[in-house]
Amino acid sequence: MASLVPFVGRRMSYACGTSDVPLLGKCIGQALKETAAWVPSRDALIVCHEQLRLTYRELLQQVERAALALLSVGVAKGDRVGIWSANCSNWVITQFAAASIGAILVNINPANRRREMEYLLRQSECQTLIFASGFRDVDYLAVLHEICPEFASGDSGSALPDLRNLIFLGRNAPAGTLAWDEFLQVGQNIGREALEQRACELDFDDAINIQYTSGTTGSPKGATLSHHNIVNNAYLIANVLHFTEEDRLCIPVPFYHCFGMVMANIACALTGATMVVPSASFDAGETLRAVATERCTALYGVPTMFVAELERPDFCTFDLTSLRTGIMAGSTCPIEVMKRVLTQMHCREMTIAYGLTEASPVITQTSPQDAIERRVASVGKALPHTEIKIIDPISGRTQPLGEQGELCTRGYLVMKGYYKDPAATSTAIDEDGWLHTGDLAILNEEGYCTITGRAKDVIIRGGENVYPREIEEFLYTCPGICAAQVFGVPDTKYGEKVGAWVAVQEGSNLSPEQIRQFCEGRIAHFKIPEIIKIVNEFPMTVTGKIQKFKIREAAMKELAQEPPAAKGVDAS
Repeated sequence: MASLVPFVGRRMSYACGTSDVPLLGKCIGQALKETAAWVPSRDALIVCHEQLRLTYRELLQQVERAALALLSVGVAKGDRVGIWSANCSNWVITQFAAASIGAILVNINPANRRREMEYLLRQSECQTLIFASGFRDVDYLAVLHEICPEFASGDSGSALPDLRNLIFLGRNAPAGTLAWDEFLQVGQNIGREALEQRACELDFDDAINIQYTSGTTGSPKGATLSHHNIVNNAYLIANVLHFTEEDRLCIPVPFYHCFGMVMANIACALTGATMVVPSASFDAGETLRAVATERCTALYGVPTMFVAELERPDFCTFDLTSLRTGIMAGSTCPIEVMKRVLTQMHCREMTIAYGLTEASPVITQTSPQDAIERRVASVGKALPHTEIKIIDPISGRTQPLGEQGELCTRGYLVMKGYYKDPAATSTAIDEDGWLHTGDLAILNEEGYCTITGRAKDVIIRGGENVYPREIEEFLYTCPGICAAQVFGVPDTKYGEKVGAWVAVQEGSNLSPEQIRQFCEGRIAHFKIPEIIKIVNEFPMTVTGKIQKFKIREAAMKELAQEPPAAKGVDAS
């Protein structure tokens, strides 16, 4: 009888993060209470611009006061509590207080204006709004009065019928609102047993957070996350970074995004590490000052933040030798920037993380033990308890190892869904539970993942697929270039042409033609940008993410205004 010989075919692009670290089955409030009992006297929260310091014991006390106040104004389990503010101590307190009573925190971009706010408050059915006076040139109260003039008289108004409580993060509360201190006083009318009773009603699978995606096409969608999503993602990230109660994390990223509230705040609360907030919004100088003054051991940021810090004329005056680790994430991490962070900022264990809000947010992360080449050329491996696969975007079949396709993920980290949008949820999460990221990636034999771009950002020039990430990485090797963004614009001859906006180092006289000459003979001719523009800055979100679609729109508008003979030659 012939023996059966197993068929050996090509390995598929699938990986699952393994670990002997089990997932946690606990709620956010429980996690904070456990840490406060374990390291009560350790610094928990330092807010530099407020000159405020709280130990874990003091932070828990503040959180419980706010939680009782929320109960006193009628916030029930599952109610939506919005917070509209730049980074501050009360943002952190509200985050933990809402979670402690099972309310769903609705994160609001500090830069939102009337249109975004009205949509978000209505779509989330927000019942309580905690808000600051404003951010940059946005007057929050004026925006609210535009939406609902009735607010001044204490009425919810027809435009936002669900909104019952307006809590002002300040002392002189405008008409129709309750000042934060007054709000806390109201909570003293309720006994602690009410808080304990509410905690007993919570489950770690409960929805606890709604975060609205950027909405570059169509209306923003509210990714709904649970305690289980958030706690475990933060816990696994902290394990990669080897966080302990000895660590002090500098947090220049905004709290309204997962980077701030999950990867930073919750990760610290789980490990006893210290949250150090340098400023209300990102400021390169204040970030460097906070690291030096507070002897921070870890630093977070998106690439543009690290570039801003490294390019400061007084960079060398800050003592950054206390730094050990951190995360660079949020957008493509240029190789040259990462190398400078490892050497000039002393972050020898700096990691790169990749993910998206719908995945709580981190899917893959490099390890501090990875060789530098690994850390700068990939986004690491799948986190423990996390499945990833690469599929053909057209057929949906899993790709062989080493072939490009769309990255999908499955596991504890996948959101519960988009709030009140089952159609969008079913589009994002397939029937087998896989979350489709929309990002193009390649998985190698060792499980390392490389992001090659957004599926929608691929430039198709004369039948050739051009990947912006590849050209951006190449442009960073050109002496004098400190940042680059590559995009495609419509072209009657080739379908699309390649454009590039670049920022150059201070004092550089680099011209578009010199950049084009640098490309000649080094990359394929069809990859050389036909449109090159030298810029001082890029349009970006509050989180520091560059908005490539705005760059593309601006470039198309400029091309439309040029004489026909000049189109495609130079846009400098």
